[in-house]
Amino acid sequence: MPVINILSNYHTHTRFSDGSHDPEVYTEEAINQGFSSIGFSDHSPLPFENRFAIQSDESLLDYSRKIKDLKNQYSGKINVFLGIEADYIPGITAPFQTWREKAGLEYLIGGVHLLKKEDDDRLWFIDGPRVETYDEGLKEIFGGNVVNAVTTYYRQVMQMIEQEKPDVVAHLDKITMHNRNRYFTGEEKWYRNLVSDTLALIRQNHTVVEVNTRGLYKKRSLSLFPDVQILKQINEMNIPVILSSDAHQPAEISLYFDETVTMLKDLGFSSVFTFNSAGWQPVEI
Repeated sequence: MPVINILSNYHTHTRFSDGSHDPEVYTEEAINQGFSSIGFSDHSPLPFENRFAIQSDESLLDYSRKIKDLKNQYSGKINVFLGIEADYIPGITAPFQTWREKAGLEYLIGGVHLLKKEDDDRLWFIDGPRVETYDEGLKEIFGGNVVNAVTTYYRQVMQMIEQEKPDVVAHLDKITMHNRNRYFTGEEKWYRNLVSDTLALIRQNHTVVEVNTRGLYKKRSLSLFPDVQILKQINEMNIPVILSSDAHQPAEISLYFDETVTMLKDLGFSSVFTFNSAGWQPVEI
């Protein structure tokens, strides 16, 4: 396994969704930092009003054209890849294949940010900066039953993996971000069982897991996504991982990468995956 430049980020949001700048600004920053590649993954369109996703099919095509233009413009300087972060909400979001075909994607990250309880049209938004949104949704939609709520989350993630076949699963334990051990801990048996079931399905489907640093550098989480306990399981199960910053600003594209690589080595990981024309490939760390 060759030792090559692993400086890359494939989870990047731009002005086309909820990021701050044009994709070219991120590309220039990646070159300045010595990146070998950068992949863009703006949020897929959603069939309801929101502030964080690509807003229309027309904007999706503009986004696709822009990234493809950058690929050609920066050829020989950095590898630029076109992806998307597709939200999965059962019965609401479009099939992931829709975005693959419409945008001509090279890869797709699947994520769950909004939970839908069966027979209830309300959505619980588990992401964002406001802890109050998390607490209110748990109380109003799930009646404060955290086991039911967290089980719904992991079942939705598993359904996404099995039905939609994303290349990468985003921030696997995002449900813990605003919890901060208030309602449950990662050591409880019911929780560990949900994680183990999800990891088994990930391995079965040959899905890549991102190691996402955003919760730490934004100070919204007590750990990486996924946390150390889950990362130990991932390593034992030989599930491939990528390093991701989930950047929403150019300055964020490599935040907490050095510390995370050190942590992965300490946990026994020998490689992370990067993307090229042949797909996801392991490189030694």
